[in-house]
Amino acid sequence: MSQSSKPPKSPSPAVPTAAPGTAAPSAAAPPPPVPTSADVARLAGVSRATVSYVLNNAEAVRISEPTRRKVREAAEELGYVPHAAARSLRAGHTRIVLLPTSHVPIGPLYSNFLNELQWALRALDYTVVQYGSLGLTGDEAARAWAELRPVAVISLGEITLSAHNVATLKRAGARAVITMGPAGVPGAHALVMDQAEVGARAAAHLVERGRRRIGVVVPEEQGLELFSTPRLEGARSVAGAEVVALPMAYSEESAAALAGRWGSLGLDAAFAYNDEYAMLLMRAFQDEGLRVPDDVAVIGADDLLIGRLLRPRLSTVQIEMPTGERLAGLVDRAVREPEAVVRRYDLMAAVALPREST
Repeated sequence: MSQSSKPPKSPSPAVPTAAPGTAAPSAAAPPPPVPTSADVARLAGVSRATVSYVLNNAEAVRISEPTRRKVREAAEELGYVPHAAARSLRAGHTRIVLLPTSHVPIGPLYSNFLNELQWALRALDYTVVQYGSLGLTGDEAARAWAELRPVAVISLGEITLSAHNVATLKRAGARAVITMGPAGVPGAHALVMDQAEVGARAAAHLVERGRRRIGVVVPEEQGLELFSTPRLEGARSVAGAEVVALPMAYSEESAAALAGRWGSLGLDAAFAYNDEYAMLLMRAFQDEGLRVPDDVAVIGADDLLIGRLLRPRLSTVQIEMPTGERLAGLVDRAVREPEAVVRRYDLMAAVALPREST
């Protein structure tokens, strides 16, 4: 009588053993507990309320500087960081100011202005969050921004917002929506930058110098039409100026091509959008054998330092921008007074600075 055979046992998995003379492997140590405000209070010898007042920069409560220092040192020693969400629940709103990142080359003048603004907002205890919004429509951007529950939104004008978009942001808790650009949006504070004035000042300066047939460089780079279109229209508004729009990319090849056909255009002056395009075009003119300003006068805009180092020195339109500190103050006021009537602020003034290139 045959016996039924049992299936062979599978081998047991090998258990790692420590090499002779080494310690046996142990389970990973659990992470240390997250420090709390109670831990900070115990280490500093103060109440939890005092910890909250100090770390949240509460101005309504008077706390001595030695006590503030003890609390900050205790928090640093323990690695304690306040919980932003809990802080927002207590306050009823966040301290986030949402600033969509620029997706066009805005140049040193505006970059410095935006850097100043962010520093000034940080000094007022706001957290600036830059949001990549490339490719979003106004509706998509408003919904995406609203998800972060910002207390304020500063839209740079690259995305066109509507009154409906502003309402969406305010329903999500934004106390202030601020737009920058040539026009305002219903429900939002408007920081107006009149780019047309830049073009008008440049063209008026050239006309005063006896130049009538003016070529205005219009950058081919996408997104710059927010600035270039009103600058072109401003130049066209000047009496006595015959203006021709001249597309040009920010490259040596494009500038050289424009300079190469300049003689056939019948123009005697160029307003080159800004100093960077002006310097590029002026170098191309010189390579083509055109004399600046004898054969062609050139003016830019933004008054960059390097324009003063060129020979001939570059004439330009100086743009007077508000300080970042002033704009941060406007944002703070709008947050603290959400029911106030929305206002329009004219931020920019322009003046032509004549130099050797005209």
